[in-house]
Amino acid sequence: MTAIENTALGRLEKEGRLLNAVFKGATTKPGRFGFRGDIALKFQAQVADEKRPPDYSIEQVLTVAQKGENTIPVLAGYLHSFAYLTDFAEVLDAALSPHGSYFIFCNNIDLLAKYRTKLGDITFHVLPCDESTVWKEMMYLAGVDKNDLKRLDAGGRLDCLLEAAQAVGASFDEISYEDGLKRMQPVKNRNENRPV
Repeated sequence: MTAIENTALGRLEKEGRLLNAVFKGATTKPGRFGFRGDIALKFQAQVADEKRPPDYSIEQVLTVAQKGENTIPVLAGYLHSFAYLTDFAEVLDAALSPHGSYFIFCNNIDLLAKYRTKLGDITFHVLPCDESTVWKEMMYLAGVDKNDLKRLDAGGRLDCLLEAAQAVGASFDEISYEDGLKRMQPVKNRNENRPV
């Protein structure tokens, strides 16, 4: 069984950044470790031994990492603001690869927008996400039918979806991060129209 310490996710685990795990364990592929949950990007100041939630995270993360490899090949997640993309790139830093597939869904970009944004030599596919989930959006984007996943366990589902995602040739408009900041809209309150 693959241990998280032997993968590119090991450092994030050691730093206490992997939170709210829906799935965290070996997948069906030999030597592969999967994670579904949140990755903390900015921690609050801690007083004494008090544990506080992070200021903000990349949420609903779907990712896998291979034993003995230093980089994460594919990752999808939700950012509450496009502006946090630099924090995400900084926190994951060496765990990201120029050959990786990274899908970032944002709350505050136009609902019809789809960008490719480069930070250093890492390319991010930036998409809108309003009232859906990263899982559902990725299934739609990768063309995976829920019937394909029915007989699989949690690790198998993650493998299947992320392998399909790596084959997505996203031909989105390429814009700079600075241009993305100019285009971003105010962050929407996710709980605005929810019943109390």
